[in-house]
Amino acid sequence: MKNRILVGAVALVSSVTLSGCGYFSGSGGGDRTVTVWLMKDSVSSGFLEKFTSSYEKENPSIELEFKIQEWGGIGPKVLDALESDDAPDVIEVGNTQVAQYAESGGLRDLTLESMRDLGSEDWLPGLAQPGQISGVQYGIPWYAANRVVIYNKETFKDAGITDVPKTRSEWLKTTEKLNTQGKQGIYLAGQNWYVLAGFIWDEGGELAEGGGGDWRGTLDTPEALAGMNFYKELQALGDGPMDSDEEKPPQNDVFAEGDVAQIISLPGSAALIEQKNPELKGKLGYFPIPGKTAKAPGSVFTGGSDLIVPKNADQRSAGIAVVKALASEKWQTELARSMSYVPNKPRLAHVVEGEEGTAAMAEGASQGRATPNSSQWAKVEAENPIKPYMTAVLTGADPAAAATKASERITAMLAGS
Repeated sequence: MKNRILVGAVALVSSVTLSGCGYFSGSGGGDRTVTVWLMKDSVSSGFLEKFTSSYEKENPSIELEFKIQEWGGIGPKVLDALESDDAPDVIEVGNTQVAQYAESGGLRDLTLESMRDLGSEDWLPGLAQPGQISGVQYGIPWYAANRVVIYNKETFKDAGITDVPKTRSEWLKTTEKLNTQGKQGIYLAGQNWYVLAGFIWDEGGELAEGGGGDWRGTLDTPEALAGMNFYKELQALGDGPMDSDEEKPPQNDVFAEGDVAQIISLPGSAALIEQKNPELKGKLGYFPIPGKTAKAPGSVFTGGSDLIVPKNADQRSAGIAVVKALASEKWQTELARSMSYVPNKPRLAHVVEGEEGTAAMAEGASQGRATPNSSQWAKVEAENPIKPYMTAVLTGADPAAAATKASERITAMLAGS
């Protein structure tokens, strides 16, 4: 989900982010007001002021009114807005949330605009695919973030490792070499299921397959089992707990202790680690999660935001125009540079060159994917049978039997049970 993936990405972006703000308005000179709901900490006040000033100057009849929302409880609030007579004109939503909002029937079809005006054929798949339901584009990709490998350059150097790994096999050999003399080659918690998803996708597997009301869990396919097997091999090259996720204990804190060579996280975690242990400042590097071959990085879960337009918004046409501006190359470039986000098109990745962490993230985003595009997937994440499945395999259970059990539960949940 969007709020999970971006916590580290925006944690230290700026001291002037919109934390705590509920409202931001433009000059007030326009004849029509376009109301936009944005999520807390998605953008800085500097970006918002720059966009507002430019847009209102180019569109003098429009006044922009931004209302900042909290992630907690946002789902029901958006659904209520979609049914009301007082809906905002544009809403920022998590990329994996679009399906549940589209199911309500309250979203504007933006397929024409996406193809004609926004170059939808070039969008990042991990943002574009969740915004498209049954061939209709409801969500316009805004920005993305995904995990990379953060590593201790000094630890790599001490081990005689001069190049970061480009393939899975190189990664395992490198990590095994680092996993010695009191050092952990990698700290990987046993239930980091977003990371597992990438390994499964690399093998050609899926977490679930289907469409409409006919979905089934697929952790028990040979491809998905191969992804879990690689996770087990990698996880064994460190002391990560097998029965908890990356937040228990916080992996940033573990890495900050100085005896871990690598973690898999968002680039923004590096700043948090350096805060915890200033001695690591300048010693941390980044590389994309390696793929099966050197031709492309590994698959990653892409978190981020899409922009939607309610059907019953008062200023639908004007709202769509604002969406097109926010998703344009000009403002994608500004957003990526000011917020260290990945732009919505791979060809724009060059705009973050020189920022090592963001550049690694952008490279990995080319292989980005999203969770199954079912309106019921949020229920799967809430209970999350994937986590105990992973622990079972890591602690010696039969992988096929454990995967079948988890897949059956996912199937039931996606069917509404």
